[in-house]
Amino acid sequence: MKYITKSAILVASFALFSSCGEKEKKEEIAVRPVKYEEVTYSNANQMRTFNGSAQTEKTINLSFRNTGIVTKLNMRLGQRVQKGQLLAQLDNIQSRLAYEQALTQVNSSESQMNTMKLNLNRVRSLYEKGSASLSDFENAKNGFKSAQQAYKASKRGLDIQAEQIKFGYIYAPASGIIASVDTEVDENVNPGQVIGTLNAGKTMEITLGLPESIINKVHEDMPVKIHFSALKKQDFEGKVIEIAPSLNPNTATYPVKVDILNPTEKIKSGMDAEVTFQFGKQTVENEKLIVPTNVVGEDSNGNFVFLLIGESDTVTVKKQKVTIGELTTEGFEIKEGIKSGDKIATAGLQTLLDGQKVKLDK
Repeated sequence: MKYITKSAILVASFALFSSCGEKEKKEEIAVRPVKYEEVTYSNANQMRTFNGSAQTEKTINLSFRNTGIVTKLNMRLGQRVQKGQLLAQLDNIQSRLAYEQALTQVNSSESQMNTMKLNLNRVRSLYEKGSASLSDFENAKNGFKSAQQAYKASKRGLDIQAEQIKFGYIYAPASGIIASVDTEVDENVNPGQVIGTLNAGKTMEITLGLPESIINKVHEDMPVKIHFSALKKQDFEGKVIEIAPSLNPNTATYPVKVDILNPTEKIKSGMDAEVTFQFGKQTVENEKLIVPTNVVGEDSNGNFVFLLIGESDTVTVKKQKVTIGELTTEGFEIKEGIKSGDKIATAGLQTLLDGQKVKLDK
C-alpha cells in the first residue's frame, strides 16, 4: 500500500513538473515582437515642410478670342516654338461674314458720301449764281458732313472686323516649350477656352500654399530646402521670391513662390516638391521631446506611454505616466515622464500589459 502511495506521489509530481515545463515553454513562445522607437528631441516648431509643384516662372495659357472650329493645330507636347510662330487657327466663318458685311457697308457709305459731295458742289455753284438759297447750301453741307462721318464710321467697323479675323489665329506670344495641348483639330472652341499651355520662362519656380498660422514668419529672400520625390538623391537650395497678401479662397492658404537657386534640367514642370522652412535658430532651449500621437494612451490616471525597459532584445513593458504639452505637426510634446533615449512601443498598444515581456522589433 505504501508502495502504491509513493508511486502515485511520484507520478503526480512528474505530471506537475511536466505541466510547469510546458507552461514555461508556452510562455517563452508567447513573447511577441513589438515595434518601438527611441525618444529624441525635435525642432518641430522651428522646421516645417510643405508640398508644392514646379513650374517655369512664365506660364502662358493659350486661347482664341473668337468662337469656331479648329482647322489647324501646329502644337505637340514638348515642342519648342519661336515667338510669332503660328500655333492654331479657326475656320473664322462668323468673323469673315461680318467682315464682308462691314466691307459692303464701307462701299455703300463711300458711294453715299461721293453723291453728297457732288450735290454739295452743285448747290454751291447755284448759290454763288444766286439760284439757290443759303438754307439749301447749308443743308447740302450738312448732308455731306453726315455722309463723311458715316463713311469714317464704316471704315472703323471694317478695321474692327479685320481684327476679329485675326482673333481666329494663335501665334506664339514668346519663345518656349509647349507644356500641354488641350484640344484637337475639328473641335469647336469658345473664346477664352484654354487649348494649350506654353512654358516661356527660363528658370524654374515652386508654387505652394502656406497656412495663416505661419505666413507672417515667411519673408522674401528667406532660404529654404527643396526636395523632389522624383529626384531622391539630390536636394536643392531655394529662396522665397513672392508672398501673396491675401488668402486663396479655393485652398484657404496664402500662395507663395520659391526660386530654385541650383536648378537642373531633370526638374520638369509639374513635379511634386517638398519645401522645408527653418523658423528661428535651432538651440537646446527650443528643442522639445516629441512623440507620435498614436503612442500616447489615456486612462483614469491620465496620459501614459508603454516604456520598454532592458538592454537586450527581450525587454519589460512599463506603463509610464507622462505629462503632455502642445500638439505639433509631428505629435505630442512630452514635458514629464520620459527622457531622450528612452524606448517606447509604437504599435500593438491595445494588447500590451504592464510588466509584460516583449521582443524589440524596430
